[in-house]
Amino acid sequence: MAASATNSYTGKGIAESFEDIIFDISPEDTPLLSMAKRMSAGQTYHQWQTDALAAAATNASVEGDDASFATLPATTVLGNYTQISRKTVQISNTYDVVRKYGRKSEVAYQLMKAGKELKRDMEYAIVRNQASSAGGAATARTSAGIESWIVNRVLATGSTAGTTPGFSGGTVVAPTDGTSVTFIEADLKSALQLAWTDGGEPSLILMSATNKARFSGFSGIATKFNNVQGTTQATITGAADVYVSDFGNHTVKLDRFMRDQAVLCVDPGYVGLASLRPLNKEELAKTGDATNWLLTAEYALVVQNPDAHAKVQNTGA
Repeated sequence: MAASATNSYTGKGIAESFEDIIFDISPEDTPLLSMAKRMSAGQTYHQWQTDALAAAATNASVEGDDASFATLPATTVLGNYTQISRKTVQISNTYDVVRKYGRKSEVAYQLMKAGKELKRDMEYAIVRNQASSAGGAATARTSAGIESWIVNRVLATGSTAGTTPGFSGGTVVAPTDGTSVTFIEADLKSALQLAWTDGGEPSLILMSATNKARFSGFSGIATKFNNVQGTTQATITGAADVYVSDFGNHTVKLDRFMRDQAVLCVDPGYVGLASLRPLNKEELAKTGDATNWLLTAEYALVVQNPDAHAKVQNTGA
């Protein structure tokens, strides 16, 4: 090539080579939030009632005997505070209209991101060991997470068991961790039995990635090789998504926002999300040459009967 030829090293006005898409692999799955039944809350403190049948016992009466009466037990009232979660978006008017790769409107793109982030924050709140709090003028209210609600059906492992105080005096206290041990199948079976004995049907098991890897190695899991006919390539199964126990079939799901310290056995029929203000976006007043948006959700986790669920505690080793 002649030295005087115009080339890309010296030429001007060359357009950029730029992918017209934004690549984002951030996880968006929210298993507990997606599964929870939708309810409505009318106050910042949302309440519900539980009850239980008397234990089955020998029941035989003498012929002609007079009836006797006892005081009937009252229902139990539980409650949880609503929590306000929000995201803000502020975009200059110039940035919103200039040509960009991967999106046309910066406002629309950032609102989409903020909505996904808000749902992740909600999952983080309801699936972990958060306590409930009434808050105050300068303190945010918090809604207790499901790990804090499960009190009586706890399979506590480790030399130091930890505590789960649960609901008392109108609030839910966060559990404390004990000595961590490795998650084993015997503990899972025992936890499932605890919930089943009380009438629960914990058909959903939630766990972290660490515990899911251990779960997939349980000896009771089906063989990792599936037999196939003919020349079809064999399938290697590296994970188990359905667990069959003496107490039913259980769907096993990863939850990216769970702690390693607990495995949750959940009865989907007794979990709800009560919204005082459903997820909403609104444009705020302008204070300059920018667009201001606020995304808000106010909600409370409703664990309709904590004894329908169970958990294996201290599994973080």
